[in-house]
Formats: sequence, C-alpha cells, structure tokens
Amino acid sequence: MSKYDLVLYDLDGTLWDSVPLIMDSLKMSYKIVLGGTDRTDEDLMSYIGKPLTDTYWMHDEETQKRLVEAYLEYNVAEMKKNVIPIFPGVYDFLSKIQASGIRQGVVTSKLKDSAMITIELLELEKYFDTMVFREATKLAKPHADPLLEGARRLGITDMSRVLYVGDAVPDLLSARAAGADFALVSWSKMPREDLEKLKPDYIIDVPERLPCIIQGAEL
Repeated sequence: MSKYDLVLYDLDGTLWDSVPLIMDSLKMSYKIVLGGTDRTDEDLMSYIGKPLTDTYWMHDEETQKRLVEAYLEYNVAEMKKNVIPIFPGVYDFLSKIQASGIRQGVVTSKLKDSAMITIELLELEKYFDTMVFREATKLAKPHADPLLEGARRLGITDMSRVLYVGDAVPDLLSARAAGADFALVSWSKMPREDLEKLKPDYIIDVPERLPCIIQGAEL
C-alpha cells in the first residue's frame, strides 16, 4: 500500500534545470531597465521559488512593473527556444509513479503562461492530474495555500497523505505549513546547508529513490 495519495512537484530546479536561465533573466531585466545592478548572485538566488514580484520588492512600484515586464519578455523568448533541460531520471520516476496509480501534480510560483511553455515542450502535461500556478491562490509559497489548493482539486483532505517534492526553502516551508511531507532533491542548486537545517523528511539522492519513498520502501 502506498504511503501517499498525491505527489506534488515544484518546477524550477526540481523537474527541470531552469536556474541558469532564471539568473540570466534577472540580470538582463536590470540591464534593460536600470543599466545593471550590484545585487549579488546569492541575493538573487534567494528569491528563486518565490513569486517574481517579490524579487523586486525594494524598488518603487513603477520600477517593479518595468523589471517584471523585462524579465518575462526575455525569459519567455528564451524558453521558447527550448533551452531548459529536464533533469536526468525525471521521466522515469514520473512514469513509474503514474503507473502505480498515484496521482501527481505541479505546484509552482510561476505564472501559467510562462510555465506551460516548458511543460509542453518537455511533454510533461500527460503525467499531471492537477497544476497549480501563481494565479490560483492569493498567497504563494512559503504559505500553505498553493499545496492545499492542489489537494483540494483532487478531493484530498488528509495532507499527511501528500508529498511535496522541491529544491528550495519556500517549498519546504509551504509543505510544513500545509501539513504535507517534503522531499528535497539532491540536485538542488540552492544552498544545501540552509535546507538541511530545516530537516526535510527525505533527501532524494538519486531519482530512482522517489518511487521507493512513496511506496514506503528502501532503494
């Protein structure tokens, strides 16, 4: 018997390797709007997993709007070139989990139009029973609302039967707030020590381990 009824996934840095493009897009937005920025890579990286608007909170409203527009225009153009690779082993575990009858879904802070470009290019939609994008809830990660919405859509009320798979602190905090378990992917580009201090329920050292976790077995 499976340990979980639903597995939800973050996208960026979890299923696909988009972090390099995100960083490039953030820097390009500053170059286009302000001629550049002195913000560090560490600072910019800390906002990955949060809504894009949060990244520019220190600027006035008009500048924030221009930065977001510049980011999206550049980011979307690059994504349409199919430059974002899926991480090795992802298709395998998505297929195995789907074949076992356990439902799967996406919970992301990305806007729907942006996220769907890569979802369709990588042919991932067929694996998911629900997809929760930024527009779906008033509050985003690290709040519980996006995960609760994903479960609600599938009629799941016991969040202890939900596993969230992610790569960043906002993912882990969202799972905790929702009462779900959290699995950290070891291929995360986020600072590992920050995540391990928060003690995720699982660390997926190799992709093949995820189906085993769900079945309550060891690799």
